[in-house]
Amino acid sequence: MKKRHLLITGLPGTGKTTLMRKLTIRLAGLNPVGFLTEEIREGGLRQGFRLLSLDGKEGTLAHVGIHGRNRVGRYGVDVKGFETFLADLDLENSGAALVFIDEIGKMESMSPLFTSLVRRLLASRKTVVATVALKGGGLIAELKENPDCEIREVTPANRESLPDELARWLLRVLETQNKM
Repeated sequence: MKKRHLLITGLPGTGKTTLMRKLTIRLAGLNPVGFLTEEIREGGLRQGFRLLSLDGKEGTLAHVGIHGRNRVGRYGVDVKGFETFLADLDLENSGAALVFIDEIGKMESMSPLFTSLVRRLLASRKTVVATVALKGGGLIAELKENPDCEIREVTPANRESLPDELARWLLRVLETQNKM
């Protein structure tokens, strides 16, 4: 069986989210669903992370101003808010064949609903494109060992050529899926 999911990894700041954004634009005609994550900056300093769905919904994943037990570094993670955001997107039941998830990392993995959703999406007929941390255990390591997942690392040397290359790869995968 050919690989049908795409995991994009790389060091922080190499352009994983930028690559995801470019792929969503190139493949917009396929009406993909999912979300991107962007930094919340205040006074030039990163204060947290915002969730942006491909259909315009917004949420907050983490922020220095969020207090509680769910923390990654200096950021409090809003697990309940993240799960509400995911429920509103209803990625699993959408008619879309292509799902973008930016990203699968420590913060997101604090949500049992999210980890379960990712596993169900990978087992479904949908094609998942996700960014994953370069290092990590648990779900991150599990995904990297999944034989259905193509893993591509973004580097400063390849980040300009990857959007076109990966868009072509995804179109071939989706074309093959539709023939099954």
